[in-house]
Amino acid sequence: MDKLITSRASSDPQAPQPARASRNRETANGHDSGISRLPGGPLPEGPVPIGSLVFADELPDGVVVADEAGRIVVFNRVAARLTKQDPAEVIGKFVFDVLPLRDADGNDWWVCADPYHGLSTRTRHPERSLYLSNGTEVLVSVGYVRTPRSPRGNRALQKLVISLRGAEQRERLERSRAELVSTVAHELRSPLTSVKGFTATLLNKWGRFTDDQKRVMLETVNADADRVTRLITELLDVSRLESGRMEVHRQLVDLPDRARKIIAGRVAAGDAEDRFRLEVRSGLPETWLDADKIDQILSNLVENAVRHGAGIVTVVVEPAHLGGDAAETPLSEPDAAAVLVRDQGEGISPDVAPRVFRQFWRGKRRGGTGLGLYIVKGLVEAHGGTIGVSRAPGGGAEFRFIVPAGAAAA
Repeated sequence: MDKLITSRASSDPQAPQPARASRNRETANGHDSGISRLPGGPLPEGPVPIGSLVFADELPDGVVVADEAGRIVVFNRVAARLTKQDPAEVIGKFVFDVLPLRDADGNDWWVCADPYHGLSTRTRHPERSLYLSNGTEVLVSVGYVRTPRSPRGNRALQKLVISLRGAEQRERLERSRAELVSTVAHELRSPLTSVKGFTATLLNKWGRFTDDQKRVMLETVNADADRVTRLITELLDVSRLESGRMEVHRQLVDLPDRARKIIAGRVAAGDAEDRFRLEVRSGLPETWLDADKIDQILSNLVENAVRHGAGIVTVVVEPAHLGGDAAETPLSEPDAAAVLVRDQGEGISPDVAPRVFRQFWRGKRRGGTGLGLYIVKGLVEAHGGTIGVSRAPGGGAEFRFIVPAGAAAA
């Protein structure tokens, strides 16, 4: 193949020479653009050179363009970073020498795909993982720029456009997915084993147990079923947040009343009533929020304070301003509401604070999926609000989120 392209390049009178390649490079990088020399004038007729409208070096992905002879005419900055090659040195060289791409089995992509002598009906190659000669993995997609169809039905190749992307982001995504699968499997195994064990025991030995023993087993099965339901709900929330499909259905919400219900639910579940304190500041604006999601936010934050904190859990609801604290702008009407949930435990160190809202973060006391605070942050941001964590005035952790007052849905 190398000989074929080399022979074609040497015999074709229209094959680009180094000087022409250099001129093309300048145009591709926007230094010889007709638009930049004709301010206010009409756009040039015919094909617009790359870089006239978008500079190649400003593109987020690596871009390599080879002409009809296989010589490189565009090699942008990202491509240089990914391949660790100097653009000035590769312009005019054959693309298959500069990018010796191979697949995971070691097969030469240029030989297998044969872009210069393959079918003239091909327009692109979808993105796939390939490797450079130094073992660097890159994500490569290829597009064909062809001439208009000839009377014989052929379309000659004019340019080969290669897009390069680093594989690091995909590797991080794959690691995150693997960790998610591992976490889900671990969290599901325990309750499902309990449900299976108790139901099998009750079915096989129903008559041997007293009513009290049966009740204890059934209550355990019910609690484990609730645990599985919560996990599935969390996974669905994560999926909606990552895909941008989280919907907010606004209605008039009384934040102090919602906080009272969450605390009452904790007390009914067995927590001591004197462990919780609710403080409501005056001047709260009318808030239009998604009631179910606000309950989910408050429930997660209170549960986090109970599980990982100590002492009294205090919930404070107060007016706020989106541009700063109420104390900073005392004369203006509050346009948001803030909720603080603080405990009296060890707190969260400043170096750990930026990580608490990431997926799978867990405190010193292990437990749960590590998705709760990640979901809380996503729900708050879905309302157009913000959330942060700091050290409480009396020690412990203090989570504070601010949500805009909002307006009634049209």
